[in-house]
Amino acid sequence: MLPIHAVIPQLIDAVRSHASVVLQAPPGAGKSTVVPLELLKGEKFRGKILMLEPRRVAARSVAMRMANTLNEPVGKTVGYRTRLDTKISAQTRVEVVTEGILTRMLQHDAALEDVSMVIFDEFHERSLQADLGLALCLDVQSTLRDDLKLLVMSATLDGAAVSQLLGNAPIVTSEGKSFEVITHYRNVTAPRSLWNNTDVARDVANVILRALNEHDGDVLAFLPGQGEIRRTQQFLDESSLADNTHVYPLYGELSPAEQDRAIAPAKNGERKIVLSTNIAETSLTIDGIQIVIDSGLERRARFDPNSGMNALETLRISRASADQRRGRAGRTQSGVCYRLWSESEQASMAAHTPPEILEADLLPLSLELAAWGIKDAGTLRWMDVPPAATLNQARDLLQWLGAVDAKGVITQHGREMNALGVHPRLAHMLMKSRELKQASLAVKLAALLTERDLLRSRTRERDADMRSRVEALQGAVIANHDVDQGVRQRVMRTRDQLLKQMNEPAARGEHTQLHDQLHDTGRLLALAYPDRIARRTGNNRYVMVNGRGAMLEHAGTLGNSEFIAIAALDAADRDARIQLAAPLTLDELMNDFAAHIVTEDRIAWDGREQAVLAQHEQRLGGLVLVSKPLTQLNSALSQTAMLEGVASMGLHCLPWTDAANALRSRIMFAAQHDQRAPQPWPRVDDEYLMQHLDEWLAPWLDGITRRSQLSRLDMHQIMLSLLDWNQQTRLNDSAPSHIAVPSGSSIALDYSSATPTLSVRLQEVFGMTQTPTVCGVPVLMELLSPARRPVQVTQDLASFWARGYHDVKKDLKGRYPKHYWPDDPLQAVATARAKPRH
Repeated sequence: MLPIHAVIPQLIDAVRSHASVVLQAPPGAGKSTVVPLELLKGEKFRGKILMLEPRRVAARSVAMRMANTLNEPVGKTVGYRTRLDTKISAQTRVEVVTEGILTRMLQHDAALEDVSMVIFDEFHERSLQADLGLALCLDVQSTLRDDLKLLVMSATLDGAAVSQLLGNAPIVTSEGKSFEVITHYRNVTAPRSLWNNTDVARDVANVILRALNEHDGDVLAFLPGQGEIRRTQQFLDESSLADNTHVYPLYGELSPAEQDRAIAPAKNGERKIVLSTNIAETSLTIDGIQIVIDSGLERRARFDPNSGMNALETLRISRASADQRRGRAGRTQSGVCYRLWSESEQASMAAHTPPEILEADLLPLSLELAAWGIKDAGTLRWMDVPPAATLNQARDLLQWLGAVDAKGVITQHGREMNALGVHPRLAHMLMKSRELKQASLAVKLAALLTERDLLRSRTRERDADMRSRVEALQGAVIANHDVDQGVRQRVMRTRDQLLKQMNEPAARGEHTQLHDQLHDTGRLLALAYPDRIARRTGNNRYVMVNGRGAMLEHAGTLGNSEFIAIAALDAADRDARIQLAAPLTLDELMNDFAAHIVTEDRIAWDGREQAVLAQHEQRLGGLVLVSKPLTQLNSALSQTAMLEGVASMGLHCLPWTDAANALRSRIMFAAQHDQRAPQPWPRVDDEYLMQHLDEWLAPWLDGITRRSQLSRLDMHQIMLSLLDWNQQTRLNDSAPSHIAVPSGSSIALDYSSATPTLSVRLQEVFGMTQTPTVCGVPVLMELLSPARRPVQVTQDLASFWARGYHDVKKDLKGRYPKHYWPDDPLQAVATARAKPRH
């Protein structure tokens, strides 16, 4: 008896009396394999039970266990259906499906006429397809099928929140049963941000070897991805494991037979080490596991709606995931878990992994909603509403692909795309390939892009040319690369399935020469990824239609291509790294995207050239395809562009002279202190001038199209033109440019600071009894030595003569003995010379 059996009567009662039920049961309680069969036995359902699993390997494994319980083959009472593998029959009453299958079934038959109950297993994983499937089922339940039963099963999710979503559905809780798991942490915090996959692999391998020596039982090690799994296996193979100890990888892209070998119990007298991604975190039961080694890492794709690209990142797992992994060691007996992080790091980990719907590419979701007839996602019931920015970006791309119209209503082309059951980008490419008579090549590309990359580089230089994958699929040898035959077989199965879905005979097009097929690779990829068509801007660097930069780490066969279509790239860096691409020609772009190409004369400021560029352009989005210089310039547009240039460079780009700056300072002083003015003085401060370039600068820009030509401008005259004749006259009175001093010199006033300043040699103001004023403001007197160095600063000249002069005179007389230093400066004759003339 499994722990879940204790609550089966309560669960059956809840299902009988409610449309929706929530079941909370910890890992190992037996909910996945017991609940469907018990419900089938306890409830006389007219239709079948559908149970959703997040992964293909879990769907097959759960179906097999239930079939074994009934002593039947899979496909009789219990069957399963995944994208590439189906075992069901007319007798099948419990059908275990991957989550995307439910959406396909709903789009084909919205009422799910032959289904009595839908079970969402492992709902705590919060996959995008599970969230969508539940939202659609709730819609069906409220509009078409009030008799459709929904059961949401979870191990760690907040049951109350799910219950509220389901209309306050009852919650049935199983306490479960688990054995003690001793947990070991690292003593030292690892600089996780500096880890690479070799470090992780070596660390995990070392802990596995230690655990094998210290404990009995089989080992389950969690690693972030396939690369780390391969390296860990290599380290273990090099460590001389005991003959009875075998290593098995476990991840989604393995064949069913390889996955089954990893899951199957070890033979008597043997020990097994399973190296797994988070695929083994839930649903799967691997008998014999007593030791769990947890790297604490997982690989997740996070979508950036601003760039329209995914960034594949290695991230820390959540505490909930860590608990799930740890629990694998205590399913059937006590065990041990080694965590490759410290206890202090454990406290800082997120409680739960963010729902996929908040971080994923929502293009498939957007197409599904359009096919369902939903324009506003908010009209459905969600655990988390899809982010508006990501959803809007997806709808824009669907419109470009012709899947929806301007109002968001699905088109016939969109329905045909959705029926194919592949990513909308690839579906659009497949549909359009028929017009190009290249369906055979298109299905190969779609299959290659659906599965993991089949090429493995032997060097650090990875071939990014998509054509190489097509050649490898056809059996060609690719220099410095190996072909993963397991991936190749999966690609071939996916290709055949797509050909069947498209009603294309497998042999059609195969007679075409491979060279002729390869020629259209980039053209087809451009149909799938129109926003990632790119043009070379420099050495291995490209700019895409969406305006983002991208780069090839190793140019290879793509190095001479001016235009490429990018199928895969990593958006983690400022310039995204191109992972898969193929070349295409300008003629192909002009032909295939004629409806999206904008032709216009563009006169704009170019910051790099620091000039107004006038071009006749043909553009695809933000990408210039063709550009030719314009011989005739529109003066108004040219002037506007030049103003944009000045605005981007700032006022400092203009040829300000001392005289021009002095005039601006005088005008600002007068505006502040001259209250007699019959009309306001013009504003000439930096902020105002920058905001009103079109008013004061534009009339002077005739014929000026480059920064270097700005030197022609007379900024003093431009500033003076802002004053009418009366203002110019009043300015000389309110804020004179010069002041006459007793020596007869006319000395310039400096208005650059808050107080007008007069810098004058002391000898030239002998006899000046009072400080001069401007608009009632005492001038700041900067008195200079004969060498024009400041000796005193004052706004009270009379006080200086009375108190400070005699000390200054002693110092100056000692340094400048040949100069005139009278005892009474008020009676002395001012002079601009060393001594006054007699």
